[in-house]
Amino acid sequence: MNLPRPAYDVIIIGAGSVGVPAACSIAEQGLKVLVIDQYASVGQGANKAAIGGVRATHSDTAKIRIGLKSIDILSNWQEKHGDNIEWETGGYSFVAYGEDEEQTLKGLLKIQHSYGLNIDWLGRDDLLQAVPALNPDGLLGGTLSPEDGSASPLLTLHALYRQACLNGAEFHFAESVSGISVSGGRVTGVETNRGQYAAPVVINAAGAHAQSISSLVGLDCPVTPDAHEGGITEPVAHFLEPMVVDIRPRPGSSNFYFYQHHTGQVVFCITPSPPIVGTDRRETSTFLPMVSRRMVEIMPRLMHLKVRRTWRGLYPMTPDGAPIVGWAKEVEGFVQAVGMCGQGFMLGPGLGVYLARLVTGQLNKADREVFDVLSPYRSFDGTEQLR
Repeated sequence: MNLPRPAYDVIIIGAGSVGVPAACSIAEQGLKVLVIDQYASVGQGANKAAIGGVRATHSDTAKIRIGLKSIDILSNWQEKHGDNIEWETGGYSFVAYGEDEEQTLKGLLKIQHSYGLNIDWLGRDDLLQAVPALNPDGLLGGTLSPEDGSASPLLTLHALYRQACLNGAEFHFAESVSGISVSGGRVTGVETNRGQYAAPVVINAAGAHAQSISSLVGLDCPVTPDAHEGGITEPVAHFLEPMVVDIRPRPGSSNFYFYQHHTGQVVFCITPSPPIVGTDRRETSTFLPMVSRRMVEIMPRLMHLKVRRTWRGLYPMTPDGAPIVGWAKEVEGFVQAVGMCGQGFMLGPGLGVYLARLVTGQLNKADREVFDVLSPYRSFDGTEQLR
């Protein structure tokens, strides 16, 4: 295709949990940014299904560093920019009712502490003081990371969108990318159903649609969407501080997690096992009975809560449970920022800062270590233990 001389420095495909904060951070560096999204407004993909948890408590060094940056951005957002994104520093607690989970959680503390995480193992009695509603029967203890928290996905993304616009980023909605132009082995722009746009850098931040965008430049991107369901209860008086996570595998699910929103409602989600692969967002009849049994088992006082609503969203999964982020070797100027594995909302703000450093060539040694871990060319033979 014949394109005009470059009109943008960076084109981002996808106005969701990754694309919007990336646009905000990159435009802040003075670059001219265009964001293109097939939907009518920001956050109409997986972001609208997020439950709002934000943590740096991971087992992967790159995600720990990105998570810490996200927490720094979101916890200070209202003070810095004036938007109330409903940030709450409630913490996260990974509980252990079995020896396998205890060993896993204790084994991760060394690496978590080495990257500055404020997290500790609490024995049964100490954990019950922090989370009194937990079922004490069989409880061995758990970890508590009090600086993790939550925010409103809707309010947060719209706040980031407004700031990106103030920084000079341009957004085109209801516009579908149909081609990515490559000349001499490097990206020169994109083509959509509405026109052609030139830029020397294109970032794939298309979430569940990452594979189709990668294929436009002839790349195979190992991102497969699968469906996870969430729900929310009626509001009740405040009784729960941190997000509670149970990583025990059970028939039909590999883990689940829930927290009490500042409105008093309990928000919850489960990871199905085996995965429900595909893009079907219709709720199932098995989700609510399964997650209810698991939640009541570790927190009996939830038994009489009424569920107000359930929904289903897509997790863009990678083989090892870690994102795929970095320059493509085959096509100069093409960046992958995909495969967030359901953690796009919590990783997006921090990742946007790292992407800005990547495209402006300002990576330091620690930044390069992050991109090495998330490299599109890694072996994918491990697994992120707290994904």
